[in-house]
Amino acid sequence: MNIPLSSYPRIVIIGGGFGGVSLAKKLSKQEVQVVLLDKNNYHTFQPLLYQVSTGGLEPDSIAYPLRKVLIGYDNFYFRLAEVSEIEPAHKKIKTNIGELTYDYLVVATGSETNFFGNGEIERHAMSMKSIPQSLNLRSLILENFEQALLTDDYHERDALMNFVIVGGGPTGVELAGALAEIKKGILPKDYPDLDTRRAQINIVQGGDCLLPGFSNQASKKAEDFLEELGVQVWKGVRVTGYDGKTVTTKTDLVFQSAAVVWAAGVKGAMVKGMDVADVLAGGNRIKVNEFNQVVGYPEIFAIGDIACMVTEDHPRGHPMVAQPAIQQGKLLGENLVKLLEHQPMTPFIYNDKGSMATIGRNKAVCDIKGYRFQGVFAWFVWMFVHLFFLIGFRNRMVVFINWVYNYIRFDREARLIIRPYKRDYSQFKD
Repeated sequence: MNIPLSSYPRIVIIGGGFGGVSLAKKLSKQEVQVVLLDKNNYHTFQPLLYQVSTGGLEPDSIAYPLRKVLIGYDNFYFRLAEVSEIEPAHKKIKTNIGELTYDYLVVATGSETNFFGNGEIERHAMSMKSIPQSLNLRSLILENFEQALLTDDYHERDALMNFVIVGGGPTGVELAGALAEIKKGILPKDYPDLDTRRAQINIVQGGDCLLPGFSNQASKKAEDFLEELGVQVWKGVRVTGYDGKTVTTKTDLVFQSAAVVWAAGVKGAMVKGMDVADVLAGGNRIKVNEFNQVVGYPEIFAIGDIACMVTEDHPRGHPMVAQPAIQQGKLLGENLVKLLEHQPMTPFIYNDKGSMATIGRNKAVCDIKGYRFQGVFAWFVWMFVHLFFLIGFRNRMVVFINWVYNYIRFDREARLIIRPYKRDYSQFKD
């Protein structure tokens, strides 16, 4: 990898997500050599991926070059690489560009979509965990409407305009709200020769409420907001299959749809070498202690979504969202310095800053530090928080300008089919 030898301890970070970037920044002025590895050369602000999928933002608005994060830092190196295996016995990792030894290793690989072993759904449904996946979904949505213009078949047209979102968490709720606003404000203008009133947005939740983990008040208000926008909410319905045409459930409910988005769960993005029985926890995560050290491997740490730190308040580990990753990354930066100086490390205590989700224009729900509020004020708070956590001044300005423009014009300028996502529509003629 052409990483120079150094008298400083080498800390290798796998993953440039929220946790990896927070850790790298914290180590910026320390006497250590830091090597950051990621399969992409950019950091993705995942909470806004749904806006890329629905044409509200272009991908460069929520992506930031990882090399730019490290500009001006001494003894920092970035390599575009995909890690294939960790060899703890030799303190070495294997990647597609070569091998690298480490003194300390930090696994911050994040999470990936969890299809719960259903291969049929995995083959045919759309995911939204990365920028390429979001661009594929954007293309599919727009191509379905283009295809709907070309058919005289009543059932085929309805299937092409029927969107099914599986999962009622923040991702599913926010995507459903954005699609509903597109149906209401944009489709009639873009497709005047198509009866877009027949377009349907369905959100299917296996549990008995939307936004599990939020307050009952927020959950109920989010459902009310979605129904106001014309979204059909199906609770207590578990999806069992999707063959590219028909969505089947455990009930008698069946959907004919050309666009199914799977937002029903995530699991840790595991790396070979850490997937051993005494380390593996539920949800494909890595067991760590209160210092984020991997159980049985004192030189290896895990942070963020991939880490499972069991506490009294979090018996299944911390929630797989940005805040635990950011907080763990910052504290681990301090603890690694203490470890090198032979000082006692500080145990991690999660500071839950609350939860929020937006359902559309002037519609959001927030549960923050015991305060619960919904509506316009919650929507402005949601926007401010997301702007604050975006990396880079340019990104903040671009996103803010886009949001202001979209709000005033009720428009989404980024509804472009940049990279076609072709599907076989012939099955819908049956």
